[in-house]
Amino acid sequence: MNTYRTSEVAQVVGIHPNTVRLYEELNLIPKPVRQPNGYRVFTDIHLEQFILARTALKVEVLQNGLRKKAIDVIKTSATGDFDKALCLTESYLQQIKREQRNAEEAIVLAEQLSSGSKQGADSNFLTRKETADLLQITMDALRNWEMNGLLTIKRKQNGYRVYTDEDIRRLKIIRSLRCANYSLAAILRMLNALSKNPKVNLREIIDTPKENDDIISVCDKLLTSLKYAEENAQNMLIQLEKMKKQFKVNPPF
Repeated sequence: MNTYRTSEVAQVVGIHPNTVRLYEELNLIPKPVRQPNGYRVFTDIHLEQFILARTALKVEVLQNGLRKKAIDVIKTSATGDFDKALCLTESYLQQIKREQRNAEEAIVLAEQLSSGSKQGADSNFLTRKETADLLQITMDALRNWEMNGLLTIKRKQNGYRVYTDEDIRRLKIIRSLRCANYSLAAILRMLNALSKNPKVNLREIIDTPKENDDIISVCDKLLTSLKYAEENAQNMLIQLEKMKKQFKVNPPF
């Protein structure tokens, strides 16, 4: 089996030597043997493990413990238990697919709600607490959505907020998208586009940040991020099968 120094591993994998050491500290790779002078000795298994780790961490999808599941796969593979790592990856992939379905279903619901019939005048006026109870969300969530500009609420002469039928429809859209882990920025972008053009393509708008957006997170383009995460999970399965076959006869652990 080939052996490599830290600098050689870094060059082959395309990372900084400090990252090689960090992966060792985080148990993302097998512990390398050390020479009497303290230098680390890496082998082919380390290179393959780096490929797996870099693939798993390429897309930073955080919701519902997905990031932790990806790391669990890497750490399990680092111990040489490839069968368990494969099972964990299958579970990881299935959860990604569930998140994709949730994200798609939220858009469908938003489309249905946005195209629903609108009354000429609002017939109901609810307080913040009544609205929170109706939608089964917290009052803090309502405040947060208002503070982030997702909706503007009317006030009575006494200063109390009142929520109209149109507000409730808008809040149902927000709730469904938040439950699917879309970011507030993505939802606001979609709502603004929807107010200008009721027939706008919601799926395209919510997944396409503006060029002048200062900070873009994976939840600002959730559909794309989940698609990439699914592709990476499939590649993780291929990589693990390769490692299992390559190292099952003479495991390096």
